Formats: sequence, C-alpha cells, structure tokens
Amino acid sequence: MQKYSIFSLARNALSRHENWREAWRSPEPKPEYDVVIVGGGGHGLATAYYLAKEHGLKNIAVVEKGWLGGGNTGRNTTIVRSNYLWDESAGLYEHSLKLWEGLSQTLNFNVMFSQRGVLNLAHNLHDLRELSRRINANRLNGVDSEILSTAEVKEFCPLIDCSPDIRYPVLGASLQRRGGVARHDAVAWGFARAADALGVDIIQNCEVTGILRKEGHVEGIETTRGVIKAKKIGIVTAGHSSVLAAMAGFRLPIESHPLQALVSEPVKPILDTVVMSNAVHAYISQSDKGEMVIGAGIDSYISYSQRGGFDVVEETLQAVVELFPMLSRLRMLRQWGGIVDVCPDASPIIGRTPVEGLFINCGWGTGGFKATPGSGNVFAHTIAKGEPHPLNAPFSLDRFSTGALVDEHGAAAVAH
Repeated sequence: MQKYSIFSLARNALSRHENWREAWRSPEPKPEYDVVIVGGGGHGLATAYYLAKEHGLKNIAVVEKGWLGGGNTGRNTTIVRSNYLWDESAGLYEHSLKLWEGLSQTLNFNVMFSQRGVLNLAHNLHDLRELSRRINANRLNGVDSEILSTAEVKEFCPLIDCSPDIRYPVLGASLQRRGGVARHDAVAWGFARAADALGVDIIQNCEVTGILRKEGHVEGIETTRGVIKAKKIGIVTAGHSSVLAAMAGFRLPIESHPLQALVSEPVKPILDTVVMSNAVHAYISQSDKGEMVIGAGIDSYISYSQRGGFDVVEETLQAVVELFPMLSRLRMLRQWGGIVDVCPDASPIIGRTPVEGLFINCGWGTGGFKATPGSGNVFAHTIAKGEPHPLNAPFSLDRFSTGALVDEHGAAAVAH
C-alpha cells in the first residue's frame, strides 16, 4: 500500500493537479495480445483484472472506443443487491455481493461501497405475497432477506409517507441489509489501476471497426488505431453488444433501450437507505454529495440514445413525490440516459459464441452495475479456461435454443 506524507499531499494540492502521476498507463497498442477485452467499463476492466490476478495471464489489453467508464458504468444509479428470485441469479449476484464487501481492500482503492440496505415496498396484498415468496427463495439460497411491517418500514426509513389513506399505502417491504450503493467512477478507476499494475494495457479512444476471423476462429480486431491480433477476445460492450456480434457474423437475442435517471440539488443527509417501489415505478437513494439519485424503468422504445426526456422526468418525479412528499420542492440538477441491452428472460449472456475464441458478456439489462466484480470474475474464468464457471454456466447463449431460460423479469421492484 502506498503511503504519502503530509508534505507530499500539500505539494500535490498546491500543484493544481499538474505533474501528478497517472493512475494507469496509456500505451500504444501492441501488434498482438493473448487476450483482448473490448469495452472499458466496469465489467471489462474487472475481467482483465481477474484474468491477470487469478489466471496469471500477462499479455492482456482492454480497448475502449471512448474513455473508461464513459458508458453504462458512469450512467447508472449504483445500486448493489443480490435478492434475486431464481437459484441461478441468486448464486451469481450473491457471488458479486461478496466480492463487493472486500473490493476496496482488494483493489487498494476506495470504491465507497455503502451497505445501507435496500427496501422493496409492498402496496397491496399481491405485493406482500410476492415479496414473501422472494424472501423465502433468498433464504434458501443463503441470501439475507427479511420482511418488514408498515411500522418497521417507517422506523427504518422515517422519510416515507406511510399514511393509510394515500393512493399507494405502504403495507410492508422486503429488506436486504447487505445491499446498498457504491461510487460508479471509483469502481472503474479502481479496477483500471489494479489491472494496469498487473501489466494490462488499457487503450482508450480505440474503437473496434471489425472482427477478424479465419475458418470459424477469431484472429483479432480491426480498430481506429490499427489491427490488433489476439487468440481470445471478450466482448463486454453493454448496449452495443449486438453491433459487435454482427461484426463477428452472428445475432444476439437482445434489444437495446435507453434507461433514464436524474439527480436533485444536494441537500443534507436525510435518506440513508435505497427505496424501490414497483407500484409507483421509481426508486431513490442519496449520494455522498447529498443529491437524490432517482430513476425508474427503461424507455419502451429501442434506441442508442444517451439523453434524457422531460416526459420521463415528469412521470418519475410524480412517483417519487407519492412516497416522499417532503421532496416536492427540490430542484432537479441534471438528467441522463444509459443504453441497456435486455434479453427475453431479463438475464445476462456470459460465455462462448459461435466463433471459436470469441466470448461475450452482455444482456444485463438494468442489473449490470451490481454484478460488476462477480461478472468480471466468472467471465475471466470462462475466457481463461475456455469453459464456463459453474455460476455462469446457466447463462450461456444456447439457452435460447434449449428453452432453459432464467426468467428474472420480476427481479424485485423495477429490476434495478
């Protein structure tokens, strides 16, 4: 662990950030690598890190068309949880949550993981029954989960309006106490710095324009910075996964949709948990800077847009004010959109493709950020070994032909 004296900290503070040592190198691409990861978001960087850390591979590159974390990693609402319904999902997300719990120490970088709990509200009898089913399934899989009464919800989160005569009365909630939030850019920077220290080349502003194949085997990629050869390639490009798959000559069963979110002006700490509600279709948490981070479901249309829309803002804020009337006078600071790729069963694809040596990690929909360390860990295993890790074996591409789907469309609240 690096240590800095008070004098070096003062010197750096007075330098106006000039002459600071870079957190990771910016090398020129080599002609050839053993493994190339396409996509410099959290999942791609985590994959490269675990390939180097756990599998001993040395000649690895991550190529990113823009800047690190400029895609969905920097455009999400940072919720972390593992209370998914099906055994396959629970295993994968719980694996990720356990990695989150030690990630700052592992990377020697504070990712600001805050286990403040995640509440999923129930507003009617059906909600209560569904939450009870999910909680029992969670407990069978060793995932912490409990049900709260209305009074317990109010005690845990006093800000919520629990009046019995409102349009959506709070009848109870599920609670995962180990869930919470993390700092999205810190996750990308932490994995990037740790991967770089292990010799991984991180190449930004390097867009992939083609995938080279010969006799059914991948040979490399064509990029805006030249051809890069590789024996194995992993695609981790979130909403643009279908574009990369088309370059390799196959199709993916996914759709790309915008997912919008927004934040308020900062206020003093008033909300120390994450609150989600399917009935009003919104969720909210408070960032370390004091902003209210707000979102809902995906836009219904297919698009690669990363912009917000005023109609979504209006509908989402109506929902939030239903739950938290005291927030009605807050001003909104900014809004944005991310591109999520959604599979027919709302579960990811992690594994091999029809092209030998080409692997893909996509289809996370709205659940990608919370899976970051776990996704990278099992995908690295899959690439290094040429076969899936037991936790991602159920999420192969061929499940759409066998019918062995993992249907997580009701993955608690609005599925974030």
